[in-house]
Amino acid sequence: MVGAVQDAGVVVTGAGGGIGAALARRFADEGARVVVNDLDAERAQAVADEIGGIAVPGDASEIVGPARDALGGTVDVYCANAGLGSAGTEAADEQVWAAAWDVNVMAHVRAAHQLLPAWLERGSGRFVSTVSAAGLLTMIGAAPYSVTKHGAYAFAEWLSLTYRHRGLKVHAICPQGVRTDMLTASGSAGELVLAPTAIEPSDVADALFKGIEEDRFLILPHPEVAGYYQARAAEPDRWLTNMNHIQQRWEEAR
Repeated sequence: MVGAVQDAGVVVTGAGGGIGAALARRFADEGARVVVNDLDAERAQAVADEIGGIAVPGDASEIVGPARDALGGTVDVYCANAGLGSAGTEAADEQVWAAAWDVNVMAHVRAAHQLLPAWLERGSGRFVSTVSAAGLLTMIGAAPYSVTKHGAYAFAEWLSLTYRHRGLKVHAICPQGVRTDMLTASGSAGELVLAPTAIEPSDVADALFKGIEEDRFLILPHPEVAGYYQARAAEPDRWLTNMNHIQQRWEEAR
């Protein structure tokens, strides 16, 4: 595995904690040169100091240029990890919807737009998208999050099918519950659906690196998600009925 990322220039957004910090640590352990990005400059610097990386704080949508400069001109791996776990229904404020689209989808689009010309010219590059199982399935109580994570997954899938013959490697990470601040913030819905099988951020990093080694697009840190995804495709009405039962349990417990 070391050979795949040894000396590579890696950018991880949202890396001040949680999954992003775990990814940054793992890439650094494997010999990569890592840019740690986060809106919180102090958290980004703390992780960078820990791993011998470079802190480049700021908006994930605007990070490619500064990160490229910090790495000496070349980004080899880009981890689009920053995300918003926006809860709410169709009635959520439009600003909530807009922010979720901007961070969970458009930040990925903007990064790819800036990275792809150089990657396609040289015939190599790796784009890692932290999606969530909500991008494959759907999360109760979180319409903006679920819808935009579906968008993030669709964009990663589109990148892979469009450019894989030109050397682009794409990985979509789709965990369920992970013990992070986002899980804590998910409240009673997260406690019901995600907490019972929650894993550590380092487990997500392990799953990604196994996927890189096996050259797989879809990374499932919770293997059972594959069965849920198959059931959703094979019998959508049955799957929706089962999910609605969970919705009803959540409503009754609130």
